[in-house]
Amino acid sequence: MYINIVFYTLLKKTNYPVLTFIRMEFSNSITGLFGIRYPIIQAGMVWTSGWRLASAVSNAGGLGLIGSGSMYPEVLREHIRKCRAATSFPFGVNIPLMYPDIEKHMDIVMEEKIPIVFTSAGNPQTWTGILKEKGIKVVHVVSSSRFARKAADAGCDAVVAEGFEAGGHNGREETTTLVLIPAVADAVRIPVIAAGGIATGRQMFAAMVLGASGVQIGTRFVLSEEAGSHPDFKNYVLKAGEGDTMLTMKSLMPVRLLKNQFFKQVAAAEQAGASAENLKTLLGKGRAKKGMFEGNLDEGELEIGQVSALIRDILPAGGIIENLWSEFLKTWAEPLPCKLQKP
Repeated sequence: MYINIVFYTLLKKTNYPVLTFIRMEFSNSITGLFGIRYPIIQAGMVWTSGWRLASAVSNAGGLGLIGSGSMYPEVLREHIRKCRAATSFPFGVNIPLMYPDIEKHMDIVMEEKIPIVFTSAGNPQTWTGILKEKGIKVVHVVSSSRFARKAADAGCDAVVAEGFEAGGHNGREETTTLVLIPAVADAVRIPVIAAGGIATGRQMFAAMVLGASGVQIGTRFVLSEEAGSHPDFKNYVLKAGEGDTMLTMKSLMPVRLLKNQFFKQVAAAEQAGASAENLKTLLGKGRAKKGMFEGNLDEGELEIGQVSALIRDILPAGGIIENLWSEFLKTWAEPLPCKLQKP
């Protein structure tokens, strides 16, 4: 049985006896586009978002994404096949367009008939048309309304508008989610997915009030049981407070990192006037893997978002989805702790 949320809210206040048998169905442009129950997308993060996490999120009613940015082509194929065996629900793949073997990754998602591809860090015009010819739904991650318009013009089905609170690689504009979402929602007619600083149902509700039709969540899913990141990294993130992450390496490629010894080395180099080449040398290769996947908390690159300051537990992905949706509905039913009175 399905029921309108407004009627459900009114009925709940009456303690109507059949309330326990009522199930609500939520439907909007994002749930319809992807064929999912909740407008919740798990971000395709490097060294974190493998088949276990993606399938768990999809099984719970969201959209799970495999993060291909840290995978060799055949490893990606393996994760796709294992994910397909673990869920009968839709899932997708996130592909950074700057990936060195981008052609191989694209060939694999087309060969494996992946229905949904999220792209980032590059020009959406390059691959969107090719993917859509294969019947694949394409979503591009943007950091400004200008880039959102380019993604829409390229034929993308939706955009992820990611504020600079987000972990990992970030836009140079440093626009917060609170400003970015309404700006992008006003700039394009395709659905907007909010990202950056979202880990609770209240934040999800706020993003959708601002014009988003769904949310993409990364940091909260890093702290899930199914995430592929190292347990030591997860536990370090649990201890993070406000101000413990910072956007750095802006002259190279802006990235939000959790403060550690490597972060201090980067900060000292930037303060001394290091060039992009100097920072590239300091970064070297495999820093993110060393920190997030291997658990080297001193020398590794620890990518995580500001919202880590609000998270204090590691849960199954299904439990995270359940908590998000429950709090979202509760906030929707009573968005403000006050009542309007007639003058």
